[in-house]
Amino acid sequence: MTVGPSEIARLLQPFDLTLDDHQLELTSKFLDLLMRWNRAVNLTAVRRPEEAVTRHFGESLYVTKFAELDGPLLDVGSGAGFPGLAIKILRPRTRMVLLEPVAKKRAFLKEVVRECRFSGVEVESARVEAFSVGHSREFGSVTLRAVGDFESVLPAAWRCMADTGCVYAWLTREEGLRLKITVPDFERLFAWSEPIKVPLSREREICTGRLR
Repeated sequence: MTVGPSEIARLLQPFDLTLDDHQLELTSKFLDLLMRWNRAVNLTAVRRPEEAVTRHFGESLYVTKFAELDGPLLDVGSGAGFPGLAIKILRPRTRMVLLEPVAKKRAFLKEVVRECRFSGVEVESARVEAFSVGHSREFGSVTLRAVGDFESVLPAAWRCMADTGCVYAWLTREEGLRLKITVPDFERLFAWSEPIKVPLSREREICTGRLR
């Protein structure tokens, strides 16, 4: 049993997010689909709907507090739709491409797009390394959440980004420090601003990088 719009609004209060009635209804519908599909398809380790609201929706939507998200958005490794489809709730006019190599997860993403009547969303099976070859300097925003293999992902994200674009990466502080040491392209390709701490989390942050 999922939680309703009023409970979702309460759970999102720590993130200082204000959703109107329509946005709350969309979040509730998305959440219901997530919980139902998750029983058959392993979309997320989070099983409680209340935790899904804060851990997935809250953390994804929080980027809208400080990011313009201008131009088309590329969500790398979309998984269960976070942050891409969550952001779509608050940025309905933003054109998005969701990259997800796992077929069952792509099917879920397409179901959410259909049920929530999101427009301007493409779901692609290509990995970003291959996708970037034909999409140079195309995206104003690139989002990276729960993404591994930064050594190959970062140069591909860099190729996809417009000159004035930004990459947004959800990382723990430890992960960010490790990437600076182990992945030269982390600081060679991007100039990173001070990370933004994610509410309700002791470790997770959102890091913003611009092209050097």
